[in-house]
Amino acid sequence: MKNKLETATLAGGCFWCTEAIFRRLKGVVSVMPGYSGGVVENPSYGGVCSGSTGHAEATQIQFDPKRISFEEILDVFWHTNDPTTFNRQGNDIGTQYRSAIFYHNEMQKEIAEKLKLQLEKEKIYKDPVITEITPFTNFYGAESYHENYFERDRSTAYCNFVISLKIKKLLAEYKKDLKED
Repeated sequence: MKNKLETATLAGGCFWCTEAIFRRLKGVVSVMPGYSGGVVENPSYGGVCSGSTGHAEATQIQFDPKRISFEEILDVFWHTNDPTTFNRQGNDIGTQYRSAIFYHNEMQKEIAEKLKLQLEKEKIYKDPVITEITPFTNFYGAESYHENYFERDRSTAYCNFVISLKIKKLLAEYKKDLKED
């Protein structure tokens, strides 16, 4: 009998980065880059980048909860993006780069809120964690040229200087929970 998959929808900056990170986790079945949290139906990359849609660049993650928990997904999320900056991840600036958890049910909401409070209490970051925790309302898959971007275009400057560094951080902290490359 197949395990029932769960869905997590997260925004943590450029979806090329978050897709590349979550694809490497054991228990993650699929990761789709796209747009979430806005008001425009079927947005385009250009529209999202303009800031006029309200959407964030996000990833929708299908995972097997018997192999990886939502809590573990969030642990990786909070340690591979900066949850303390408003509408920004590194040099990527704009509402589309905000840090957000779009929860799919009350259990996800409770876990996200609990972990956010724990990060604050433990003072993991010197600044407050401002990741928004909001109900999931929509997700629109990104244009096909965004899918699996890192794997296809590793030689680009962005992949070398941004995504590769995030993956190195992931490898250093989560080696036992990663798929073989």
